[in-house]
Amino acid sequence: MSPAMSVVWLNGRLLPAAEARIDPADRGFTLGDGLFETIRVAGGNARHLDRHLARLADSAALLGLPLSHDAAALAAAAEALIAAQGCVEGVLRITLTRGTGARGVLPPVDAVPTLLMTLAPAPPPAGPVEAVIARVTRRNEHSPLSRVKSLNYLDSILARQEAATRGAGEALLLNSAGRLAESSVANLFIVRDGRLLTPPVAEGALPGIRRALILERGDASEAPLSVADLLGAGEAFLTNSLGLRPLLRVDGQTIGAGTVGPVTAALLKDIAAE
Repeated sequence: MSPAMSVVWLNGRLLPAAEARIDPADRGFTLGDGLFETIRVAGGNARHLDRHLARLADSAALLGLPLSHDAAALAAAAEALIAAQGCVEGVLRITLTRGTGARGVLPPVDAVPTLLMTLAPAPPPAGPVEAVIARVTRRNEHSPLSRVKSLNYLDSILARQEAATRGAGEALLLNSAGRLAESSVANLFIVRDGRLLTPPVAEGALPGIRRALILERGDASEAPLSVADLLGAGEAFLTNSLGLRPLLRVDGQTIGAGTVGPVTAALLKDIAAE
């Protein structure tokens, strides 16, 4: 546990992080049977918390996973945890598991969920990045798990390990049809022929919070994207709840001019002003 993570919220109460305990039989640990949300804290407030809580509830319903606290209770818990740690800039994480159960895959009918909220210091701002197209794994756009933030992140881990081995900071995942889905931890946007485009959820893209905010501005749209579309783009960038990262090179090929373009720069400025 990080030294700065002095307090956590676990199953309805604040307690010192050193005293927090998860049952060894918890299915989140044994089977990855659970969900999480990562939320930016800026100015002492959890940004877009309502959207994160709505996605958490929708994802839990999709998996038939009980959620023991409603949105109002979770929002109050987040506020209490931020205040308890005196956090101004940080990263709030909500982890929901199905709780304990006997051995086997089938969930217990009387599952009692585990709900944990932690708060870590904000990381340094992520600068421009070079990526590779992952070869070791692909995004399964046919699985319901492509639409939720499940605790099983092994595909992303494999892809990021490959990127590190190949000297890049990020990996882009193709779907089963060979089209672009997203990166290991973020949604993908490109600017091509004057249009701002991102892969549809049906192509394997996670319905990201930042992605939705950009789409709702009305100056971006969804479209299936090939690797050729990306390599021929004027700009490209990656987004998640913590911010936006310019994507300058992919598989050694420069995107556009190889610098932060005007569309990317404008969005970075908007996020900084939130």
